[in-house]
Amino acid sequence: MFFSESLRSVLLDMAWQSIRHGLAKGDPLKLEPDQLGSPLSEAGASFVTLHIGEELRGCIGSLHAHRPLICDVTENAFSAAFRDPRFAPLKDTELNNLSLDISVLSQPERMVFGSEQDLLRQIRPNVDGLILTDINYRGTFLPSVWESLPDAKQFLRHLKRKAGLPADHWSDKLEVWRYTTQSFGDKDS
Repeated sequence: MFFSESLRSVLLDMAWQSIRHGLAKGDPLKLEPDQLGSPLSEAGASFVTLHIGEELRGCIGSLHAHRPLICDVTENAFSAAFRDPRFAPLKDTELNNLSLDISVLSQPERMVFGSEQDLLRQIRPNVDGLILTDINYRGTFLPSVWESLPDAKQFLRHLKRKAGLPADHWSDKLEVWRYTTQSFGDKDS
């Protein structure tokens, strides 16, 4: 699905409102998605990424559509600002330097491969986000991670480490799904 400039603007505005609401009230903005109409009220999965300058300040998201997209964005914006375990909760003083990006995910597609080399041949650099699982281990990289890890082998090795596995890990239980994103943020407006 392509998001028009007006829909992007609504999603960005609602994400910012949820963060400001969190600073003022301590909880995410609550919405009545049915009043917003399609496609914002349809189930969707998103990630919200926050930066201060070039430094990551929070990133939280959903891999599978399980609630209205507009609610997913507002919840994830709040969580990126206040619940990302890698960072202290956002403070009022950081708000003016904060930038925000939203990535809306396609439905993940399970990849079928017989070896690591086969998997590497199928990965589409600068296009695919990946979800990697192996029993109780799980990690994902958004397509934007290709900017810092442009080589498919390195991308996969780092994803394995993010999931809590050794970089050279391989097993018959390893599963990988791919997805694409439509991403936009403050600097795009």
